[in-house]
Amino acid sequence: MNFTLALAGLGVGIVVGLTGMGGGALMTPILVLVFGVPPVAAVSSDLAASAVMKPFGGFVHARRGTVNWRLVRWLCVGSVPSAFCGVLLLRLLGNDSSVQHTIQIALGVALVLAASGLVLKSWISRRKGGDGPVEPIVVRPVPTLLVGAAGGLIVGLTSVGSGSLIIVVLLALYPKLRANDLVGTDLVQAIPLVFSAAFGHALFGDLKLDLAAAVLVGSVPGVLIGSRISSRAPAGLIRSALVIVLLASALKLFNVNTVVVAVVCGAAVVIAVAAGVSKRSARPAPLPRETASVS
Repeated sequence: MNFTLALAGLGVGIVVGLTGMGGGALMTPILVLVFGVPPVAAVSSDLAASAVMKPFGGFVHARRGTVNWRLVRWLCVGSVPSAFCGVLLLRLLGNDSSVQHTIQIALGVALVLAASGLVLKSWISRRKGGDGPVEPIVVRPVPTLLVGAAGGLIVGLTSVGSGSLIIVVLLALYPKLRANDLVGTDLVQAIPLVFSAAFGHALFGDLKLDLAAAVLVGSVPGVLIGSRISSRAPAGLIRSALVIVLLASALKLFNVNTVVVAVVCGAAVVIAVAAGVSKRSARPAPLPRETASVS
């Protein structure tokens, strides 16, 4: 048992549980760059681990009521068959590096745009004085199905996108969706999606069970910890965590040096903490309660 790999799985599991994303965009590069795992084996092992890990996080959110089941249903109608097709397409392309690179760069740009959108949404929320009451979400079946199909195809090709890509487009389609519900919905819809892609890889003999098992030893408790935090935490905290993970994932997809990624994410954490402190200090102090008169 590789305990270093299990520790990496713990960290990635916490990120996935907290934000609903980061599994493929973080774990697959770790397996390839740090542990020297061949890319196809890394993709298949990460997908297999995610297929077991994500139901734990999804269960926590389902119990807390932070899952939009109609969105989950329409996303899965598109994503499950297209994820399996993505694996078949990968075999036909022969793991063409130029295709993989183009997909990764496009996804990285999308993640940066999503992070920018979250920052803008947070700024607008602060100007209005808070997130406001929860508004009902009107599900649009056809666009949601197409989002699932596109996300499933990319997951089958790269293992990246089951969380990050779906969250990007859900933010565009449903800007009123709360951050907690966004994470819960994304975690649950990803379960059949990654299972379909992992099953496709297993059929072709790409799956390495020892790698998947080592990742699972750390990632299962990690995703439980992250999910418990995200299902109860304020929307602003989850939004900050999403921005940081989106930036980290995008930078890794751009093949940025790990040290640079750590510095950028550290700076983002400092800015988020400073913004939270300034927001609290700007709140008006509560008025003293009037003393009831005794007749």
